[in-house]
Amino acid sequence: MSEPTDIKDQDETVDDVESTEDVTETSDGEEVAAEESIDDIKVQLEAAQKKADDNWDKCIRLQAEIDNLRKRSEKQVSDAHKFASQKIVEALLPVVDSLEMGMQAEGDLDSIREGMNLTMKQFEGVMEKFNIEVVDPKGEAFNPELHQAMSMQPCDEQEDNTVSMVMQKGYTLNGRLIRPAMVMVCKNS
Repeated sequence: MSEPTDIKDQDETVDDVESTEDVTETSDGEEVAAEESIDDIKVQLEAAQKKADDNWDKCIRLQAEIDNLRKRSEKQVSDAHKFASQKIVEALLPVVDSLEMGMQAEGDLDSIREGMNLTMKQFEGVMEKFNIEVVDPKGEAFNPELHQAMSMQPCDEQEDNTVSMVMQKGYTLNGRLIRPAMVMVCKNS
């Protein structure tokens, strides 16, 4: 009796071993698939890391480029402020030269006056070149945006709020008031 039980036990043991081999084969297949999946993930991770490193390098380069552009722009603005007057100064130098020559010249009053008139014409040419316009409002209506009233005086010949006398001319640059004209205004009441 002990033999049949032993045979039965042996059959069960053989079945268990076969079943374990099936599980091992299945586990080996899953392990291989898992290893392939891990390898794929590693490859993807390496590619993503390389792409991230490339993007980081681009970011650093762009930041440096932006900083350089900002510095260049600041220098250009600074130079523009420093040398904005250069053209007008270059245009005024001949006027200064004419004044110096006139002061050194000997002669009568008429020749000095003629030299001053020529110098004034040169200066007016410079002003015209740079869009500097004279505000000379004698006889015009008082305009507080362009004129500064220094005093008021009664006048019979002109209407109220009319400029009767210009004490100092005003100037505009490209339409913007640089200095208002200082004027006397008529007040008849």
